[in-house]
Amino acid sequence: MTESKTQAMDTFCFLIRIENSQSSSPKKKFSVKTIVAIGIGAALFFVLGRFVAIPSPVPNVNICVQYGLLAFMSVVYGPVAGALIGLIGHALIDFSYGWGIWWSWVIASGVFGLLVGFAAKILKMDEAQLGKKGLIKFNIAQVVSHIICWGAVAPVLDILMYNEPLDKLFAQGLVSGISNAITTAIVGSLLCVAYAATKTKAGSLTKE
Repeated sequence: MTESKTQAMDTFCFLIRIENSQSSSPKKKFSVKTIVAIGIGAALFFVLGRFVAIPSPVPNVNICVQYGLLAFMSVVYGPVAGALIGLIGHALIDFSYGWGIWWSWVIASGVFGLLVGFAAKILKMDEAQLGKKGLIKFNIAQVVSHIICWGAVAPVLDILMYNEPLDKLFAQGLVSGISNAITTAIVGSLLCVAYAATKTKAGSLTKE
């Protein structure tokens, strides 16, 4: 477990270096660095969701920390990258358990990344605004996105695709929405603060 956490931290630092180098070059809609970030982000999402998940009292629902990473990646790399990280990472988690891919929740994870990415653009949450005010915007965006995904997207798709009972869906959606919003507020905010600090240092060095 300790080795996995160390590897995850090293990978996060690598992502920071990738984005910092990308910010100094002309922006492209879908650069090679963004594709690399999607691959690494999906891998980190899988590791956190598979090995750092905490079981909850509700069947088939874990308290997850990977959505903090997903929200952060969506802010930094955009809605398309966020959607792909959520889709690929969640599909890998389901596949690793051997029960097949539960597509309704996989899609909901992708939608979460998409929504946070779009919210970041609308609220103009760039690296210069990830301080205290930026964190407020970030957490409003992630809470609203969680409500939409686990209160609407996942339950509706569960009904349409799997004919799941409403009482089960309500319990799962409630626990998932609340726990995911809390862990995202903690993990995502810490990642944003760490990222903003690296951008500040890089900017100060450049000016000098």
